[in-house]
Amino acid sequence: MNAIWMWGWAAMAIIFLIAELFTTGFFLVCFGVGAVAAALLAYLGVDPFIQVVAFIAVSGVAVLLTRPLTRRLNEQQKNFVGSDRVLEKRAIVLTEINPPQGAGMVRVDAEEWRATSEDGRIIAKDEIVEVLRIEGTRLVVRPSQRDVLVEE
Repeated sequence: MNAIWMWGWAAMAIIFLIAELFTTGFFLVCFGVGAVAAALLAYLGVDPFIQVVAFIAVSGVAVLLTRPLTRRLNEQQKNFVGSDRVLEKRAIVLTEINPPQGAGMVRVDAEEWRATSEDGRIIAKDEIVEVLRIEGTRLVVRPSQRDVLVEE
């Protein structure tokens, strides 16, 4: 009977570790470690109840130990992926940003985006703006504090 538990825990560990490849934050790997610990206990012939308790305890400790590391890694570098890659970049206004009319286009790197201003003000064509956030399909921008667009 312990062989079934051992292989079940081993399968869970593999699933958690593979799933971690598709996520960020070292969260699922903690449960993979807990499943490995439970599989080892099953191999040693320990009662299944103790295996479950060990899985929960080891997973919990692993989560507690990795949280500071994860927080520190996330604070050190911003990992902008997908549409977030344009956040905090500067852009040039291609067509006047006029929030009351819903008009405005900017270019960030080689991409063109619809844009609106942070405070509802009109921003003239060819001005340099900073991307603050994304709301739906529009970038929310404000006039840049620096006058020149520098390639980043």
